[in-house]
Amino acid sequence: MELIKKIKHAETQAQQIIEQAKARAAAQAEESLASRRESLEQAEHDRRKAIEDAVAAAQSQGLAEVGGLKAQAEKKRKRLHNNAANKMAPAVTKVMDYLKG
Repeated sequence: MELIKKIKHAETQAQQIIEQAKARAAAQAEESLASRRESLEQAEHDRRKAIEDAVAAAQSQGLAEVGGLKAQAEKKRKRLHNNAANKMAPAVTKVMDYLKG
């Protein structure tokens, strides 16, 4: 009789240990899942930040290039204007002389 009680008690303890192990495993799985979720969110945040930084750098570089190209174009326009102005007076004189004569 005593042996049966001990066996039942041992079975009860074994069942409790199994239930505790299941609970611990479930808790660890949940922690792991939460950690993975957090890691994925952090990675997504880092990716977005990297994209935003790259876009900002590209935009800044593009604006700098546009400024340089505008300055270069303005210099060329002024040079062409000055060349045309310098050649205009003699050309007008030649045309007037031709028409007069």
